Amino acid sequence: MRDRLQALADAARQEISGVSEPSQVEALRIRYLGKKGELSAVLGGMGKLPPDERRALGEIANTVKAELEQLLADATKRAEEAALEAQLKGPKLDVTLPGRAVLPGGRHPVSRTLEDIVRTFARLGFEVAVGPEIELDYFNFEALNLPKDHPARDMQDTFYVDEPSLGHAKKADSPSLLRTHTSPVQVRHMLSRKPPIRAVMPGRVYRRDSDITHTPMFHQVEGLLVDKDVSFAELKGTLDAFVKAFFGSETRTRFRPSFFPFTEPSAEVDVTCASCGGKGCRVCKQTGWLEVLGSGMVHPNVFTAAGYDPKEVTGYAFGMGVERLAMLRYGIDDLRMMFENDARFLAQF
Repeated sequence: MRDRLQALADAARQEISGVSEPSQVEALRIRYLGKKGELSAVLGGMGKLPPDERRALGEIANTVKAELEQLLADATKRAEEAALEAQLKGPKLDVTLPGRAVLPGGRHPVSRTLEDIVRTFARLGFEVAVGPEIELDYFNFEALNLPKDHPARDMQDTFYVDEPSLGHAKKADSPSLLRTHTSPVQVRHMLSRKPPIRAVMPGRVYRRDSDITHTPMFHQVEGLLVDKDVSFAELKGTLDAFVKAFFGSETRTRFRPSFFPFTEPSAEVDVTCASCGGKGCRVCKQTGWLEVLGSGMVHPNVFTAAGYDPKEVTGYAFGMGVERLAMLRYGIDDLRMMFENDARFLAQF
């Protein structure tokens, strides 16, 4: 048994001296000193020896165990030092260099513009109303005085979708689509309450367009005021107050006659060009004016579709493209830049 202990010690010394990784050292510790290791296997028969021999053999075994533990500790330290040396030989890290600055985020120009529009009208007493982006043809067109054969439907190239009825059983046979404007929210809002109404309807809308001034998805804010004896003069006053709050107090407005199926009379609203102050430049095509939104008095047919008596109430409506206003406000000449998520572009805001 003494010879077996000596042979075990000689073999362990040789193996431990050749290892260079912590995992190898741990494997040898388990092999020689573990509960089921080689040292335990050798000492397993000590109980059959006479007391004197057992005592002498135990002293030898303790000496061998202590030596192996020290060899394994030295090997662990050697492996750790080798790993540290290899790390120091790798790429150098200068801890004295300043850290990289984390740039703060910013609001997207479309989000900033949308929030400013809504906030401005909130100061004028308008609440916010919302509606579904997947809409019924009835609310998107027919209830807004755009029957199936109306030529104005050709102005809005529409995405139709497969979708069940959206909460109005009597309109269940109406096709579903991605809304082309936020005007259907006006009808839904009127159906849900009685006058007076003063609300703006912000949200995403969808049309099959894609060029430097159009994208398949964009944002609109529409407004609606319904009460008794509402006049076109009130519409002009409201929009003039909005333009001055949004573009600056020196900005002037101009109303031009136009046509929208859901308003009569209707008008396009222009503002003085911010680039030239109304003198004429390349941005405004030498006119001094820029178109910003459409407006008009709510058509009686729209009131009828919403369950209102057009003889009892009047009202006005308006609508604007958020991206259009953002482009004018920030001097952006390509609408697609707002949706490309270029960090260099977004960092300007």
